[in-house]
Amino acid sequence: MSTTRNQVAKFTALLIVVTGLVLLSNLGLNSPVSAASPKTSSADLLLRSASVRYIQDMGILVFEQEVDGLAGNTVPTAVGQLDGAPVIGHVFPTTLKAEDVGFDPTDGIVALAVTSHPDFDDTPLWDENSDGVYDNDGLSFHTHWVVLVPDERVAGGLAVKQFDPEDTSVVLPPTNPEMPMYMDSPGYSVMTESNTLKILVPVQRVNGETNFNYDAVTAYMEVNTSDNSRPLLGVYDVYSILSGDLSLPYSTVSE
Repeated sequence: MSTTRNQVAKFTALLIVVTGLVLLSNLGLNSPVSAASPKTSSADLLLRSASVRYIQDMGILVFEQEVDGLAGNTVPTAVGQLDGAPVIGHVFPTTLKAEDVGFDPTDGIVALAVTSHPDFDDTPLWDENSDGVYDNDGLSFHTHWVVLVPDERVAGGLAVKQFDPEDTSVVLPPTNPEMPMYMDSPGYSVMTESNTLKILVPVQRVNGETNFNYDAVTAYMEVNTSDNSRPLLGVYDVYSILSGDLSLPYSTVSE
C-alpha cells in the first residue's frame, strides 16, 4: 500500500512540475529560448475531443483524437538531416507504468505518441506506407511509446527520457529503434478519417491494463544531435492540450 502511495505522490509531483512548465511555455516565459522553428499551428492540430475505449470482445484499446481540421493532414517539412529534424505528434500522456509497455521501472509520464518526421525512419520492423520498403516511412504517422520527463532546456518543458547507452540496467522492448531514449516503435495501426485519428492497441501489449487515466496533446518536437545543452528529443511547442493543464483527467471506457 505504501508503495502505491509513493508512486501516486511521485506522479502527482511530476504533473505539477510539467504543468507549470507548460503554462510558462504558453506565456512565453521559458528560458532559454529554443532555436527551433515549429510548424505553424492549424485546425488540424487543435483538439476537439479524445477518448480511450476498451473493446472487450476484441481485446483492444482504441485511442482516439478529434481535431477541428483534418486529422493527419499537417506534417513537418523535411530539413534533410537528423540533427534539427522536425517531429509533429498527436500524444496521449497516461498513468500507465513504464513496465506496462515493456520498459524497466522508471519515473516519468508514459505516453502513446503518433508522430510524423520525414527526415528519418525509426520503425525498421514496419512498412507503414506499404511500398515494400521498410526504411522510408518517417513521414507516415506511426506509433511510439515514450517516457516523458520535465526539461527546462526546451520551450515546451518536456523531453523524452534519455539514458547512458552503457547502462545495462535499462530495459527496452525488442521493437525499440535503438536510440538512447525510453522509446519504442510498437507498430500499432493508425487510422485517419476526416477529423478523427485512431490507434488500435492490443490489451496484451499494455500488460492487460484497461483502467487508466490519460490526456490528449498535439505538439512540435525536434531531434538534437549537436547541442549538449538540449535533449535528444524535446518538445518545443504545444499546440493543444485537451484538459488545458495536462492533469490527465480522462478515464478509459469499456464497451
